[in-house]
Amino acid sequence: MRLPPGLVSARLVRRLNRFAVEVAVGEALATAHLANSGRLYELMVPGAPVLLVPRASPTRRTAYDLALVCIDGVWVSTDARLPNALFREALAEGRLPEFSGCRPARAEVAYGGTRLDFLLECPRGPTLVETKSVTLVEGGIALFPDAPTERGRRHLRALSAAAGEGLGAAVVFVVQREDARAFAPHRAADPRFAAGLAAAARAGVRVLAYRCRVDPCQVSIASSLPVLL
Repeated sequence: MRLPPGLVSARLVRRLNRFAVEVAVGEALATAHLANSGRLYELMVPGAPVLLVPRASPTRRTAYDLALVCIDGVWVSTDARLPNALFREALAEGRLPEFSGCRPARAEVAYGGTRLDFLLECPRGPTLVETKSVTLVEGGIALFPDAPTERGRRHLRALSAAAGEGLGAAVVFVVQREDARAFAPHRAADPRFAAGLAAAARAGVRVLAYRCRVDPCQVSIASSLPVLL
């Protein structure tokens, strides 16, 4: 996925709240929207280089969206809205062999008392898919979540129920950086999610993870990662 042209280079000053950061654009301070409610402690480093998408509009409180942050020389996409689009793009381009022959049927599908990102029509039958944005990497291991997530546990229960009823079911972790060698649930952050992910896998839910290529021009799914449950 190509990033918008005209990205603005800046430096991170501080996180203001869940959805806003203060940045230094040259000598001026500005506010940028952060499309990610995670804790992101490892990314919200004062002085870190960032790239911003200009979003000037009289109806907005912020002049920019935060697109990328550079940590230890690694570009990381901070936009938690991207994984659905990245998954859909990679699926359409045939870059996901685990979903060979599948095509999107519907998005935002109500199932099991929650909403899941996709219903796919696949050669083996309908498949429900939930994608998750991952930005935390420690020692080469991509970790999710970075904070307790009841919503995430609810998605796992719905996928497990779908698998139990004979539907295809998958949870896809999209790691929005290049320096991960494997994926694992973050037990220290949410042991209940980790246990739920292992239980979902036993119930027949496919647990998949993909590493992204991230640079100032693009964010795109590049390759699959081993999953360590």
